[in-house]
Amino acid sequence: MAQTTADRAESADLSDEIVAVAERLADLIGALPTADIAIPGASWTVAEAAAHLAMANELMATIAAGRPATHGDGTKAGLASANAQSLTEHTERDPAVLAQRITEQAAAFLEAARARPAADVVDTPMGPMPLGVFSCYLLAHMLSHGSAIASALRQPPIVRPRHVELILPFIHVTMPRLVDRTAVQDLTACYELRLRGLSRFSVLFADGVATVSDIPHRRADCTISVDPVSFFLLSAGLSSQWPLIARGKLRAWGRKPWLAFRFLGFFAIP
Repeated sequence: MAQTTADRAESADLSDEIVAVAERLADLIGALPTADIAIPGASWTVAEAAAHLAMANELMATIAAGRPATHGDGTKAGLASANAQSLTEHTERDPAVLAQRITEQAAAFLEAARARPAADVVDTPMGPMPLGVFSCYLLAHMLSHGSAIASALRQPPIVRPRHVELILPFIHVTMPRLVDRTAVQDLTACYELRLRGLSRFSVLFADGVATVSDIPHRRADCTISVDPVSFFLLSAGLSSQWPLIARGKLRAWGRKPWLAFRFLGFFAIP
C-alpha cells in the first residue's frame, strides 16, 4: 500500500526525533569525565545504561538491515538476562566512545530502514512487528533509558509529548504481549486511556488477554486521564503514580475508578 502524504510526514518526523534524541543522549553522556554514576531506583550506572543503548541501537540497526539477530525471548526475565549477558561481553564504558556509538548506530538504523517498506515485518526483541513500528520501538527505548540517565545527572526527562504521540503504535502493539496473565486471569474490565492533548484508546481485559483499540470496545469501567509525559514515565517505571495524582497529572473516574491503581500491575514491563 502506498504511503499517504501524512504517513510520509509522520515517518520523517519520527526519523528526525530519533536523530535528535540520540544527539541529546550523546550531549548528556559524551562530556562526562566518568559515567560511573548510580541511576536512582535502578541497578545500572549511567555507564552501563549508555553501553546498553549503544549495543541496543546496533542490534536494532542489524535487524532493520535484514540480518538475523536475537536478544532474549521477549519476556521481562528473558530480556533482563540477555541485557546482563551483553553487558558482561561488551566492556566499553568510556562516555565519549559510547556517545558516538549511540548516534552512529541510530543513523545506521535509519539508513537501513529507509531502504525497506515500513510495512515489512521484522523479528525484534519484543516480537514481530512492522518496520515502521520498530522505528517507534527504537525511539521509545532511547527515551526510556535516556530519561533514567537524565535523572541520574539531575537533568529533566528527555521525553516530550510529541515523542509519546510518535511511539503510540509501538505501545499499542506491545501492550497485549506484556500482559501478566496471572494478574489478569480473573479480570474482565474495560479501560479508556486519555492522553491529554493527544489521543485516547481502549484496553479490554478478558480471559487473560488484553485487546487494544482506538475505538472503545464498550463502555469503560475506568477512564484514566493522564499527561502524556507522565504516562510514559509511569510506564517506564521512572515515576510513581502518587505525586502525579497530587499534582493533577493523573485522574480516574467511572463505574470502577479504583481499577486505575491496578492498571500498570497487569503488565510485566521490561
